[in-house]
Amino acid sequence: MRSVGEHLNLCLLAADPLPGLAVPLEDAVDCVLARDIVSDSFLPDTNRAGIDGYAIASATVGAPPYTLPVTAEILAGDTTWTQLVSATAIRIASGAPIPPGADTLVPLEASDMGLSEVEIRQSYPQGSFVIPQGIDVSPDAVLLDAGQRLDAKKIALLAALGLSHVWVHPRVRVVVIAVGDELVEPGVSREPGQINDANGHSLAAACQECDAKTFRVLVGDDRGKLRETIEDQLVRADVILTTGGLSYGTADTVKDVLTSLGEMRFDNVAIAPGRQLGVGKIGEVPVYCLPGNPVAAQVAFETFIRPVLRKMAGRSVLYRTSVPATMTQGWTSPAGRREFVPIALTGNPGHYRGEVLGRHPQARLAALARSNAFAVVPEDVTQVEPDTMLHCMVLQ
Repeated sequence: MRSVGEHLNLCLLAADPLPGLAVPLEDAVDCVLARDIVSDSFLPDTNRAGIDGYAIASATVGAPPYTLPVTAEILAGDTTWTQLVSATAIRIASGAPIPPGADTLVPLEASDMGLSEVEIRQSYPQGSFVIPQGIDVSPDAVLLDAGQRLDAKKIALLAALGLSHVWVHPRVRVVVIAVGDELVEPGVSREPGQINDANGHSLAAACQECDAKTFRVLVGDDRGKLRETIEDQLVRADVILTTGGLSYGTADTVKDVLTSLGEMRFDNVAIAPGRQLGVGKIGEVPVYCLPGNPVAAQVAFETFIRPVLRKMAGRSVLYRTSVPATMTQGWTSPAGRREFVPIALTGNPGHYRGEVLGRHPQARLAALARSNAFAVVPEDVTQVEPDTMLHCMVLQ
């Protein structure tokens, strides 16, 4: 039986970060930079007005109050502007470029707001309210390092620099294939023995929470149909996840079909819930096989698949946060397997407590829906006593 750590290493080795791709800014949100962002210009590109007011040359005026002729007006969108003549003023809008010859701005409220001439009623030091060229960004400055996630603030900087496209690791395209003759889409009338496809929906949602682009497919156990489905999905997949079809029954065909298509291995892994998992490649596409039990599938996703997707997306942090917490009750844990138990984690750093929400297999899906963490029981622990301290994987 393989350990959890051994299987995780196999999963990570099967996948590489996606090559960088230049995408429009609107498609880059939440993606990870594939290249450093290095400025090739000043920001702002010239001296600009920080207020609405009047541009003056401070050395050519006397003590207030004084009156100056207003020779022009410059708005924020103007592309040409006049030279400031000595002992005159130019009315200027916030954000507009400072005209040549001007070195100081006087706010509108410190004047009579005249249009042809203006009375200035207060003095200001040279350079007042002028935003200097390059005060924010200068050429050759490394502004963002590769590996950073692009959020709204970083997109604003890129747009201000005039970049329409940016090199990122693109969103990982994941095809989730739920396998089983017993599965039907939620909302469809069920025959006796059929169940709703919870796994396909839950795994697709989990992938989307990792910022992946997800495609969901439902297919039965027929070998020919399963093979055809997988081959069809390879053209749009960076990763394929299967769920179900890993048991030893004659109708469980996933192992046979995948082994005939690529390099695959299937192992019993020392994890609970769940046990048998698969990992491999079809061509260059990593393939991961998860259990059919919905809770076991989610545990396997958080433990093995989420780190893979984050690696492929270029993320530097692959794993969920782990915190120690004191358990409010005890239970028996399976020997030799690392158990992941849904809990309600409450409290503050250094004083977290974990309440088990349900360990009976038939109750676990409802417990999982209410949980915000997994309590992780080591392989060598078979009895968790009340007030035992366990490391917990935080899910939110």
